[in-house]
Amino acid sequence: MKTRRPEGSIRRRADGRYEVRVQTGINYNTGAPIRKSMYAHTEEEAQRLLYGLLADPSQAIKHVDDDCTLNEWLECWLRTYVADHVKQSTFTSYRTYVQKHFAPVLGQCKLRDLTPRKLQEFYNFKQKSEGLSPKTVINMNLCLHKALNQAVSEGLLKSNPASSLNLKRGRKPQITVLTRDQQARLLEESRKHRYGVFIRLTLATGLRIGEVCGLRWDDIDLSGGVLYVRRSLGRLSKMEDNPVGNRTELALSDVKSENSRRSIPLLRGICADLEVWRNVQRRDIDRIGADVFAHPEMVLTNEFGGLIEPRTLSDYYHAILKAADLPHFTFHALRHTFATRALEQGMDAKTLSTLLGHYSVAFTLDTYTHVLDDQKRSEMARLEALFDL
Repeated sequence: MKTRRPEGSIRRRADGRYEVRVQTGINYNTGAPIRKSMYAHTEEEAQRLLYGLLADPSQAIKHVDDDCTLNEWLECWLRTYVADHVKQSTFTSYRTYVQKHFAPVLGQCKLRDLTPRKLQEFYNFKQKSEGLSPKTVINMNLCLHKALNQAVSEGLLKSNPASSLNLKRGRKPQITVLTRDQQARLLEESRKHRYGVFIRLTLATGLRIGEVCGLRWDDIDLSGGVLYVRRSLGRLSKMEDNPVGNRTELALSDVKSENSRRSIPLLRGICADLEVWRNVQRRDIDRIGADVFAHPEMVLTNEFGGLIEPRTLSDYYHAILKAADLPHFTFHALRHTFATRALEQGMDAKTLSTLLGHYSVAFTLDTYTHVLDDQKRSEMARLEALFDL
């Protein structure tokens, strides 16, 4: 199907200037066309401007001025400053905030008319009437703040109205950790299942589920006993505005930050586990043929070499939990369990923070304060005999 060329027109305004109007897109909610106006002082200049915009429609989005709407600016920002410069997951999150939240309510507001009060009222409405969580609202404002900072840099705004808001912070979620008995039962049951090795790997390293699914064999040095975390596998929305067919795709991307990019020493038992798993994978390849086995470079694959996404690994994990007659625990609870056991065994917070890929030691301490409180009580109890109280 041919791509429809954008429509454009020129008209002379009462003030003598020429207005060039070009359709730049479609309103995601109403289906109505979005048009951009630009201005010229002569008809010849207007003709050149229109010709350039029709030849390269993206220029209609890039050339915004201080008369633009918030929606026009956010479209420009997404395409110019975000699409080619961030991870796919980040882009799709930002695009969702724009399409689903900002555009329907604030999209037609002139950028210059956007005020802190308007934004505060908007976020209050989102929380009270639509039930958005404090975390979602904070993330939405982080996105908008970045976009408006760029507008300030380009002289479209004097200051950033997203900077002076009072956004409610939610309660810190309570983490769940397996007891030592539950951990032992899970480990025992995991040995009866094809993918149990990845449960044990997670308990012994604290990897995130996407990091487990994204491991390649060249990320693991079995002889040296080291695992390198470099990428993550996840199901993401496609980056195009109107994708044909499935709206999501499996994507292997670099881990989210430099702190997440890390090396983790492996226990001898885990190295042995992975060696056994590599032999299982080799038998799969021999059975169906190397030319058919889809991803021999990946560590976690199904019998045909297909990728196993986080949701599927989570399903396998919950089946093992059920077989072990254990209550529901998220896969992420394995990461928390690793961290808890490490602190219980005396690992210092800085080392643990590095192994987990946290952005700061303070975050690690805040997350696992329950363990540290227990340790403090235990250590203080040991001093009892030193004091005659």
